[in-house]
Amino acid sequence: MATIEECRAALDQLALNMARAEGDIRSATALDRSLTCRITDLDVTFAGRLAGGTINDVVIVPGTPQERAQIRLAMSGDDLVAMVGGELSFAKAWGSGRVRVQASLRDVLRLRSLL
Repeated sequence: MATIEECRAALDQLALNMARAEGDIRSATALDRSLTCRITDLDVTFAGRLAGGTINDVVIVPGTPQERAQIRLAMSGDDLVAMVGGELSFAKAWGSGRVRVQASLRDVLRLRSLL
């Protein structure tokens, strides 16, 4: 089971990947949305802002935050680490229910290219 530190490192790597992206992926990072990533097996949520081509102001909140983000992800820590590491496809994880996404369809399609 991935630790909070490993999950945080995966989110930091995702933010770095987004900042370095080019072409179509770079245009997908042009969102300005509030974002949460709930790690179900650790009962914590990482909350931040997807803006400027990266993830900013990430904080760790125990449980589920009261304020609802525009993009809400939920998954196990292992799945987050595997997706960012390229070992698990976002589309496959989403289709199988391992990753839950609550966002507009347009945002979901953009996220798919980032993870």
